[in-house]
Amino acid sequence: MNFTAKDVQALREMTGVGMMNCKEALVASDGDINKAVEYLREKGLAAATKKAGRVAAEGAVCAVVKNGVGAIVEVNCETDFAAKNEKFLSFVEDVAGVVADRDPADLDALLAMPYPGSTQTVDAALKDNVLVIGENLKIRRFARYSSGVSVPYIHMGGKIGVLVNLEVSEGLADNPALLALGKDLAMQTAAMRPSYLDSASVPQDVVAKEQEIARAQAIQEGKPEKALDSIVKGRINKYYEDNCLLNQPFVKENKMSVAQHVASVAKELGGNITVKAFTRFERGEGIEKKEDNFAAEVASMVK
Repeated sequence: MNFTAKDVQALREMTGVGMMNCKEALVASDGDINKAVEYLREKGLAAATKKAGRVAAEGAVCAVVKNGVGAIVEVNCETDFAAKNEKFLSFVEDVAGVVADRDPADLDALLAMPYPGSTQTVDAALKDNVLVIGENLKIRRFARYSSGVSVPYIHMGGKIGVLVNLEVSEGLADNPALLALGKDLAMQTAAMRPSYLDSASVPQDVVAKEQEIARAQAIQEGKPEKALDSIVKGRINKYYEDNCLLNQPFVKENKMSVAQHVASVAKELGGNITVKAFTRFERGEGIEKKEDNFAAEVASMVK
């Protein structure tokens, strides 16, 4: 063996790759660290692993319907520039297709599935794209609807994606008016950011907390004790209007709720329409971005 444990550790610090892979690279390179780095890069390990710790809060959301199955995914990268890369966007669309076709149970299962048009897994294709695009990439989340009618909507080139799932009576699935309804609901979801489908979907602990807040506010405002229950009820209804899709005013006709509009369209079409679910992904939502302090960085350099 032409290298020591310190060489393995040094290679690991240089590349961020695991110890066993570093040892394998040194064996294959006769102990030459520079050749070992090249070996790891050829395998895609060094670049992918070193980038894995970097914050990926940009990217794109893609929503598709394939053979009646709806799928939506969020894939993240580091910069808005990379998010517009055609290869990146093609990868995101392919991943959405895998979700629709293969029904993965979770992210690990998705990564292990075959990547379209190749002998690779999704995970291997992801690592290849890290090398080509030069940024950390992560498949963050996905959702899938296998029954009913799913209608996708993408806003601002993939900044926001929505998938609405409807249950409809026979003969309505391909009706243009139904698809227009689905798109309207998806656009409303993108713009109004509902957290729940309807009031029945709001967890009881969330309702209890909102009631507590509403009561405390009313008392602080000096409302009479006998009016508190009525005030709390009114404010909870307002909470539902703000946060539940079917309770929200319909954006194109705010004199009726979304639920009322859906019922109106169903009546016009002579059938039944039920909004079963929706998924709304906004890229980078909830990911803490690194904020660089340029002035502080310059100051530290001239000390």
